[in-house]
Amino acid sequence: MTKLSVNINKIATIRNARGGDIPNVLSAAINCQRFGADGITVHPRPDERHIRYQDVIDIKPIITTEFNIEGNPTEKFIELVVSVKPNQVTLVPDAHDAITSNAGWNTVKHRDFLTYVVSVFKKEGIRVSIFVDPSSVFVENAAATGADRVELYTEPYASEFSTNAKKAVEPYIKAAETARKVGLGLNAGHDLNLDNLKYFKQNIPWLDEVSIGHALIADALYIGLENAIQMYKRQLSE
Repeated sequence: MTKLSVNINKIATIRNARGGDIPNVLSAAINCQRFGADGITVHPRPDERHIRYQDVIDIKPIITTEFNIEGNPTEKFIELVVSVKPNQVTLVPDAHDAITSNAGWNTVKHRDFLTYVVSVFKKEGIRVSIFVDPSSVFVENAAATGADRVELYTEPYASEFSTNAKKAVEPYIKAAETARKVGLGLNAGHDLNLDNLKYFKQNIPWLDEVSIGHALIADALYIGLENAIQMYKRQLSE
């Protein structure tokens, strides 16, 4: 069964736009869990424009489901993750001013750095996933760092899905097969939604986890958070 981790960054974005504490990020995390989410994902950025570092600290003790922290492994980020000790950390090569994640790691170029970072987290008993483009070479080099999983960056798949779904998913199948061959777990995320998620899962049935935020929270504005979570879970189970 592929797990659904709900990224609650957009809840924090709405809160921060007005100031104060509405909507409440901690309540959102608890409700996502209550409504069936298998995990909660947060992606704190240096400017704290959505999830704040304090949010990350506050969320960990109030949820019982899996907790995944994404981000660029700067010194401050590493310190945060080591102190919070989530179930999983996902390493993402975001520029400090990136609107959203827009590429995976070049695990060939950054292999030594990633090997060091992975070792720091694994010493703390934290599962490590590396965000990569759908490339067998990048997947193989991610495995060489000692990481436990890769997360495939799925924006290119989502962009091409409506015009040629078969072509769009092909590089992801190849990368996923490589991950399985080298013993890596497999996650996926970015722009997956109710239109394209089911097809992706059907073509890669051994997928461990998807992390979905923007599309799910947007759908929740119309159909409610509980309905949205359950609809996404059905896409993964059919």
